[in-house]
Amino acid sequence: MQVLCLDLEGVLVPEIWIEFSQRTGIAEFRRTTRDEPDYDKLMRFRLALLAQHGLKLADIQQVIGGMAPLPGAREFLDAMRERFQVIVLSDTFYEFADPLMRQLGRPTLFCHRLLTDGEGRVSDYRLRQPDQKRMAVQALQSLNFRVLAAGDSYNDTGMLAAADAGFLIHAPAAIEAQFPQFPATHSYAELRAAIDDAVRGWG
Repeated sequence: MQVLCLDLEGVLVPEIWIEFSQRTGIAEFRRTTRDEPDYDKLMRFRLALLAQHGLKLADIQQVIGGMAPLPGAREFLDAMRERFQVIVLSDTFYEFADPLMRQLGRPTLFCHRLLTDGEGRVSDYRLRQPDQKRMAVQALQSLNFRVLAAGDSYNDTGMLAAADAGFLIHAPAAIEAQFPQFPATHSYAELRAAIDDAVRGWG
């Protein structure tokens, strides 16, 4: 009984905030969880930037509507779903994710919520629960699942450490160097091979 938990942005789809940065020309939006380990600090920074530039949730959703999964992501996900239960554990928001989830065949997604005011401005955010990726892995293990997990950012490392087998994929070199305990993969083929090796080792 095995479950595969995957991060979303940087693993299956492009980084939404980086795409938003490119579309708006506002370089500060390029900062992501690959750069900032403190998620609340990062989100407060983003909310302040949105307010500063008068940008609303609809502006972000318009950008997301034109995005697509990373090349090969849907095929990788479909192949993994033939072998495992798959859950996407992400620090994105349900208000962002729907167009991308549709293109990925609507895998199960655990993430967070955004709060907006009456004019559609993003006023705050609400975590589903603190450290939700690690907590989800531990909850699955309490149900007697063995958990494999893959991610690319600082906010994935708790999940990878808690999993029975954790892997980096598409991670920056600095994160690979800081967390050498997690095998680093750079393509879906490499990740599939690493997952196969882990499962074989379990017998």
